[in-house]
Amino acid sequence: MTVPERLKVVGPPVGAAALALALLTGWTAVGGAGRPRPAEAAGPGWLLLPTAGASPATTAFFTIRNPGDVPDELTGAAWEFGGPITLKRHVHQGAAGRWAPVTTLPVPARGELAMSPEDSDLMIAAPPPLKAGQWVEFTLTFRHSPELRLRAEVRPPGSRPPA
Repeated sequence: MTVPERLKVVGPPVGAAALALALLTGWTAVGGAGRPRPAEAAGPGWLLLPTAGASPATTAFFTIRNPGDVPDELTGAAWEFGGPITLKRHVHQGAAGRWAPVTTLPVPARGELAMSPEDSDLMIAAPPPLKAGQWVEFTLTFRHSPELRLRAEVRPPGSRPPA
């Protein structure tokens, strides 16, 4: 086979590969590949109304979406009343389990962190008096995303918002 014949055979695949490499390089250079996108709320959150005679602590729940290609982490939270908020996760131990404080909660790439009483939440140790139906402002902080300001509705125990 002569050199021109060989070029006819290998030329198109090599040219296609070079074009694909050039396009991918350009896409990456302008930030299209592996770029974090800000976390976003998937609707309002909810907060459990503390019950009389029980522990004064309460918990808040949010669903946070990560539309980007890079995993993110929830690293902290604050609310309009101030005071410490602890990130918690349920640790399964066979048929039982316990709650444990954590420093971060993962928000997977192209996924979501869906807090629930069975998985993870934000624990508020000493909330002020709250009323069912009240809306409360929160600010969530992340490793990669900017702060996210959102609201949660105070709900009585046993009353979850519709899914």
